[in-house]
Amino acid sequence: MPESASESASESASESVSESVSESVSAGQDRPELQQAIEAIVDSGFTGVTMRVHDERGHWVGSAGVGELGGSAKPPTEGRFRIGSNTKTFTAALVLLLVAEGRIELDGPADDHLAEFGLDRRITARMLLQHTSGLFNFTGEYYEDGTVVPGIPWQGRAWVDNRFETHRPEELVRLALSKPARFAPGTDWSYSNTNYVLARLLVERATGRPFVEEMQRLVLEPLGLSGTVVPETSTDISGPHAHAYYRYEDAGRQETVDVTRQNPSWISTGGDMISTTQDLHTFISALTGGRLLPAPLLAEMYETHPKAGYGLGVFVQDTGRDGVTLITHNGGIAGHGGLMYSTPDGKKTLTASLNYVDDATMSLAGAYQEATRTLTAAVFPTAPSTPKP
Repeated sequence: MPESASESASESASESVSESVSESVSAGQDRPELQQAIEAIVDSGFTGVTMRVHDERGHWVGSAGVGELGGSAKPPTEGRFRIGSNTKTFTAALVLLLVAEGRIELDGPADDHLAEFGLDRRITARMLLQHTSGLFNFTGEYYEDGTVVPGIPWQGRAWVDNRFETHRPEELVRLALSKPARFAPGTDWSYSNTNYVLARLLVERATGRPFVEEMQRLVLEPLGLSGTVVPETSTDISGPHAHAYYRYEDAGRQETVDVTRQNPSWISTGGDMISTTQDLHTFISALTGGRLLPAPLLAEMYETHPKAGYGLGVFVQDTGRDGVTLITHNGGIAGHGGLMYSTPDGKKTLTASLNYVDDATMSLAGAYQEATRTLTAAVFPTAPSTPKP
């Protein structure tokens, strides 16, 4: 598509943001069932929760628990947090906007822009965004027979002690390429952070500009996402924020460390971005509402692989409740988690942040899954009134 297609989409998105900001955020605040839902999540073991809901009843935002261990203040409702794999949705949207500009070919060989890595010529940008490239996951592979092939350290004391080290995206890719591919390109589906680090490099090679600048130009600035950043190697979270923790065993003792500050380059575009629940709402509602991407590319984003219901940077989730389909991507990274859900028309959204004590056994994984079920059932109990586009 010509460059004007993405420019038009950006202008429309910007106008939508201006309208939404002018609405009263106090509308719909009397929602005791939502406050009870997030308090139940804290009771299940999380340190704190902040949730924002935009629906036909207005806007609701609330928090529960504490923002810091040993403290009494709740997590700040406007606070920033590490959004983990929600980064993938932002990255996929950016790649598709560059497809709209004619800079990237969705079904062309990624190797055309990434020749330095000697990728299989069958691997396309679409396969990177949909996790069908077959490339080894640099954070480790877990096979159906129970075999585990480790990648870069991201758990235990080894990670805690080295969490301020810098890793270049090229380093992460080369680590992945030193391992056998999981399957031939396009023949299966497997979630791999490597795909999205390559997508980052694809953006840079295709445009000749840093990924951060392209994300700012095509996504963050048009949508007015002032609370969202690509931190690269920066260790801090600026402004109000809840704290994240990691627990590990040392000489038979349990040690709990505040890991809010870390260098997220170890995960790169697999999950490094920082945002707010308000910005996640603005982003996902503009995306699903058709105000960010041209309609044909949004349709491509929603085309899912049957094994996982994964499109291009999003899950298209059938909730099992009558007629309720959600566009979603969640993420977790060392004591911070982000939830992002929208109806396919963008008119009803749920965004949330979680802060908690993480550990190598991921002991809160079950509670995390239950939390998503609890919140989505509370916010999306029935089908939306408008049809899926």
